[in-house]
Amino acid sequence: MKHRSITFGLLAAALSLSLTACGQPNHADTNTGATSGVADAMKEVQQQTSPSVIGAEVQKGIDQAKRELVSKDIDVNSVHLDNGHHRDTSNLPKAVITPQNDLVIAGKTVPATSEQHTMLADYRQHIIGIAEAGMDIGASGANLGMAAAKEAIWGALLGQSDKEVEARIKPQTAQIKAAALKLCKRMPDLLASQQKLAAAMPEFHPYATMTQQDVDDCGKNVDKD
Repeated sequence: MKHRSITFGLLAAALSLSLTACGQPNHADTNTGATSGVADAMKEVQQQTSPSVIGAEVQKGIDQAKRELVSKDIDVNSVHLDNGHHRDTSNLPKAVITPQNDLVIAGKTVPATSEQHTMLADYRQHIIGIAEAGMDIGASGANLGMAAAKEAIWGALLGQSDKEVEARIKPQTAQIKAAALKLCKRMPDLLASQQKLAAAMPEFHPYATMTQQDVDDCGKNVDKD
């Protein structure tokens, strides 16, 4: 439970700071103790929220997920954006595209021509590419979350305002927003690939749930932030 241990470490540092500041009888000693306590607490924050430690764990998980995307079947029952504009495919048999670019529905391989295999490969690669880009954005978000937490703690220790803390992490926030908007620009190609495959393979058509509205809506929430 690394997140809990981080939290406990920070709480312990804060508690140590409070006790140091309040437990000294002499005013001069109090200032010295408080200064020492701030330094110790900030050092604890730096160690516990080190991007090199947390980022390495996040990246390890993402690298594993990316390897699985390439080497395992892609579930096409749920290839849509989560905005409520898609058809419900929960009652359809499970459908996947294999690494060999076969369409398998309910455990049975659907016969396909060479041209259809090419379309399946194209659609699969679009899905993988977007999923990988999304993972990278997620990793950046995780790093930003840790940076924000560290800055908030440091800000509290130093008596800084929320606006000062937000200003320091704003460049990272802007980078993630830009990456998310860039990802949305890939959606038209995904939709086109899906529609082309659906037109060529009737068996796949029920699973082609993405719509133009999905493309149009992508990024709207990002722009509002």
